Amino acid sequence: MGTKSKTISFRVDEDAFETLREIAEERELSLSAVFRDYVDTLVAHDGQVDLVPADQDADDGEGFPPTVEVPKSFIREHERLELEADHLREQLEEHKRYIDYLREQAENDEEVVKLEELDGDGGSFQLG
Repeated sequence: MGTKSKTISFRVDEDAFETLREIAEERELSLSAVFRDYVDTLVAHDGQVDLVPADQDADDGEGFPPTVEVPKSFIREHERLELEADHLREQLEEHKRYIDYLREQAENDEEVVKLEELDGDGGSFQLG
């Protein structure tokens, strides 16, 4: 089975369109060919394509994708916060289980008198 071509469409402002048209004319290509080449390059490099101006060598600079050094203290603080968040999630789950247990106990306890049931009853009850 052969590959079937699909159409991609998107909108750009007039300035970008004119710039793209000029690029296509400089390279003696159609706009469609410019986009096809770009998409093919993007797919071939798994989405990591670095656009380099014509007057700059592609090997200049820090490389692509750019990397950033992060201080160890930032990483340690991030890990500490993740551990604390995990601990808080565990506590929340424990509290939810306890609330469910208390609700279940209250539903099963025959001596529980609900305040709504007392309205207009006139009966006397003793707390104890």
